[in-house]
Amino acid sequence: MSSNSHRYLVLISKIIFFYSLFYVIMKILAMFQGAWVIPNLILSLPYLVFAIVGGLMVKRNSYHWAYVIAGAILISVVRYYEQQWMVQLHEYFA
Repeated sequence: MSSNSHRYLVLISKIIFFYSLFYVIMKILAMFQGAWVIPNLILSLPYLVFAIVGGLMVKRNSYHWAYVIAGAILISVVRYYEQQWMVQLHEYFA
């Protein structure tokens, strides 16, 4: 793997890791401020997994493109459908 390719892999992996961590923290804070608990917990679970895996990758300094690709897909899909899924989950569990 070229030097630039590895640098991009590390950079994008860290961005996904910090974004996932930030997303989980923001969902927890939103729940304490009165947002729906169950839908927020369910929607933050994939990000929690990505934050844990990303934390392990950063700690071990070992990165993989599969994490970057899966993270980009997860972030895109959840951000696109988040409002719709939030309402559907709230109606289902209410």
